Amino acid sequence: MISHIKFVSIPTADQDRSLKFWTERVGFRVLTDQPFNDTQRWIELRVGSSDTRLVLFMFDDSGLKPGSAFNGAFACDNVDQTYQDLSARGVEFVSAPQKQPWGTFASFKDPDGNQFVLSSR
Repeated sequence: MISHIKFVSIPTADQDRSLKFWTERVGFRVLTDQPFNDTQRWIELRVGSSDTRLVLFMFDDSGLKPGSAFNGAFACDNVDQTYQDLSARGVEFVSAPQKQPWGTFASFKDPDGNQFVLSSR
């Protein structure tokens, strides 16, 4: 049986810039940073203590393009506090926390313009 999502690829135009954002500003941890081919590296980041990982990847012309919306959401226990913490670290939010009947969410973007949802559990 399937146990979890192993990784999700995040398109980037600059792996070094993206790596700095996700580790220094968002707080994810590097699990793997090794050569992938002649032009890029395979960079896997651990999301908190979960088994889910992000891969910072440069796609060719036929793949995902940087600057799009991420089809998913990052969960946290307290959206308002996480919003404050990440904002203080320089993460740019597209929308402040909003409370809805189903929970609270906010949206932020990475240096490539990819947009992500931060959501209550």
